[in-house]
Amino acid sequence: MALALAPRVAKNSIWPYGESTRNQLEEGLSVHCPFCHNDDSRVIDSRTSDDGTAIRRRRECPNCGRRFTTLETTLLLVKKRSGVTEPFSRDKVISGMAKATQGRPITEAQLALLAQGVEEALRQKGTAIVNSEDVGKAILEPLKSLDEVAYLRFASVYSDFNSIEDFEAAISSLKAPH
Repeated sequence: MALALAPRVAKNSIWPYGESTRNQLEEGLSVHCPFCHNDDSRVIDSRTSDDGTAIRRRRECPNCGRRFTTLETTLLLVKKRSGVTEPFSRDKVISGMAKATQGRPITEAQLALLAQGVEEALRQKGTAIVNSEDVGKAILEPLKSLDEVAYLRFASVYSDFNSIEDFEAAISSLKAPH
């Protein structure tokens, strides 16, 4: 059984799930027993997943005594330029970076690690919704450290380079002392 918990969100922030969901989160969630449907359970054990994006909780129903496991994750949403909001996808981040690193000596493991770092950086902002521009910015710096050619390729698309001067400015920033 999986339970998705939305991240903590300030009362005056944009909340895409409706006020009833916000109220449930603020009041605290009760987890229903999947066996007897009792509306309460007791947490026996909690552990974070290996990548730190979920919490696995072992629970016991006080009514029937049976045990079950929940997997609690937070939602991270991306608001695109068009105004559409969709769930964050590491696969999309990896796909975008894979295009930029095509033909470069970069492994899939390196891209996966970089994508994990991007997701962690975005989650540290503490908001439920991030702009797609923030995702692009979060990719640029680690990609620059990984491979400068891939960085230029990604930046040329992300930053919408329109002239040779745009490339020259990006190359100059690479040559500048770090």
